[in-house]
Amino acid sequence: MSYCTSRFHTVRRPTHEVMVGSVGVGGPHPIRLQSMTTSDTQDVAATVKQSIALAEVGCEIVRITAPNVAAAQCLKEIRGRFSAAGFGHIPLVADIHFLPSAAMEAVEHVEKIRVNPGNYADKKKFAVREYTDSDYDSELQRLHDSFTPLVRRCKELGRSIRIGTNHGSLSDRIMNRYGDTPLGMVESALEFLRIAESHSYRAIILSMKSSNPKVMIQAYRLLVARMTQENMHYPLHLGVTEAGDGEDGRIKSAIGIGSLLLDGLGDTIRVSLTEDSVYEIPVARAIADKAMSGWAQSADPSPEADRIDPYQFAKRPVRPLALTPEISIGPETPPRVIVRAASVDRSAETLALVGSAKLKDTPAEGLLVPIATAGEFARLPAPGKLFYVLELAPAIAVAHGAAATLPAGTVLLRKFSAGDAAVLTAWANLTRDRGWTLALDLAPADLAALRPTLRALDGTRLIFTLSGTPGSAGHATGGYRQLADSLRSLEFEPPIWIRNTTATAVRAENSFLSKLLEASFLTGGLLCDGVGNLVSLETEVDVVRATKLAYNVLQGAGARISKTEFVACPSCGRTLFDLQTTTQRIRAQTGHLKGVKLAIMGCIVNGPGEMADADFGYVGGAPGKINLYLGKTCVQYNIPETEADARLIALIKEHGKWVEPEPAAS
Repeated sequence: MSYCTSRFHTVRRPTHEVMVGSVGVGGPHPIRLQSMTTSDTQDVAATVKQSIALAEVGCEIVRITAPNVAAAQCLKEIRGRFSAAGFGHIPLVADIHFLPSAAMEAVEHVEKIRVNPGNYADKKKFAVREYTDSDYDSELQRLHDSFTPLVRRCKELGRSIRIGTNHGSLSDRIMNRYGDTPLGMVESALEFLRIAESHSYRAIILSMKSSNPKVMIQAYRLLVARMTQENMHYPLHLGVTEAGDGEDGRIKSAIGIGSLLLDGLGDTIRVSLTEDSVYEIPVARAIADKAMSGWAQSADPSPEADRIDPYQFAKRPVRPLALTPEISIGPETPPRVIVRAASVDRSAETLALVGSAKLKDTPAEGLLVPIATAGEFARLPAPGKLFYVLELAPAIAVAHGAAATLPAGTVLLRKFSAGDAAVLTAWANLTRDRGWTLALDLAPADLAALRPTLRALDGTRLIFTLSGTPGSAGHATGGYRQLADSLRSLEFEPPIWIRNTTATAVRAENSFLSKLLEASFLTGGLLCDGVGNLVSLETEVDVVRATKLAYNVLQGAGARISKTEFVACPSCGRTLFDLQTTTQRIRAQTGHLKGVKLAIMGCIVNGPGEMADADFGYVGGAPGKINLYLGKTCVQYNIPETEADARLIALIKEHGKWVEPEPAAS
């Protein structure tokens, strides 16, 4: 199955146009930006105010929760006031989870209805049951009877529908047949899509959301492949749900959304942050602009395909390599973090910074230093616990005596091209004899020309990387995919080093947000494909910030856990407590618990199902009341909110996951 035209160039997937009110999605239209109000929908004034605030910062489609008929009835007045304020051109979407009756009321007032196929017309009991084919057909008929009235009314009124699957809220029917998998997510959506098509209704947009970027990426790819088989061309709404707040929330969203946009998938996006929703739009705007700038630069797609399985995560095989007694690379080790020093003269200063208490839990492991002349070898300070990566100017002689001062474990980085067989052999032999490692900056096309030379070498001390986008690839992610595929033809599987440089950027800009998004697109996306053994973020000159950002991207991609993992839903009108302050408060108390995954959910809709694989959950059960979960099992009900933090910590301690925080560094 194929889910995109090219994995090396961004070639936008063609879709048919779906009109959401007066706003076109898919077809020839740009990526549309969405967000959601956080107020109680029945507080009409507050909801209109938030809708206006979103529209004023560039939100093109505004979603409002309608958890019941009373809330859905309020949409009429909200639509009227919003239009009267001058925003009649901005469509409104009613967010429906459980009640078809609420959807049937909402469709009378707003331009689009979002339904969650795991909840709509289903009472989720988390029951284990064997469904016979007859049982399954009966369930589908019941679903057909429940969903058909909404489809028919949308068709009559010219409304659109989003079939919005969530990883954590699949129906019992799907869970028992397909499990908690990307395939289950896809089948859940296709059940509803086929009902709509049976009525010749095609004003549909689809989404496959998860708090895990890997799952989300795989689900969208699989959905598109399945739709392609059936000649379906529906637009996609992209988003990582429960991404959290701050840097972590932006990274998770950018990994999932950015990876798919680079593959040409996606027509409208929402960045879900546990913050005021107006802060979602600038991030979404930056992601969309980067993606659309890639469309303009796309060349004709290569007919070749790489051999990474895009539908199931597997780490790329790699031959183990010990750089130092403390630092190794291999299939069981996490990706290693490298930071850049500006020059040899600044390397001692950089070493002091990356060895400071600020980076105790997120240490840089390699220091990249540009070397312009051979004489600079002798001026390098002792690297301490780090290994050196020395970026050599092409003019430096292979066997210059000054290199003898370099410590064992040093990595020598040099750019090679197709005609460099002799110099490559000389450098490889030197590094092997001295106990160093050679990192080759080598485009896949040049690798093909040098393949006989590389096969003749002892490949145990070689690393491969790219400093820019090779000519045969449309973007750096495609270049690394080509590189990984080309390396399969060798008799060894060397490590791959992912470098974020100005030359690898989809759209290079100097803001920290832009650098964060670029790192998430490239490093995060490749890690979700199973590619990458070393990483460096060389666009950020602040080495402490660059190191922390590298670790945050690794954590967002699930490749290396260095702190507590938080899964926190964005606020909406269903939320039963203040998510922002609660998330920040719990983070302050538990953020030191390395490897523990905590879910903070505002209501039962985004509760036990959405927490997926969290260790512990803090879920709104009723106004002022909190339910605590161990995994997906509720173990404490209706705790007063004033007691819930202490009870959560006690639960963590009870299950042996608590450690006392160390005193803050002075």
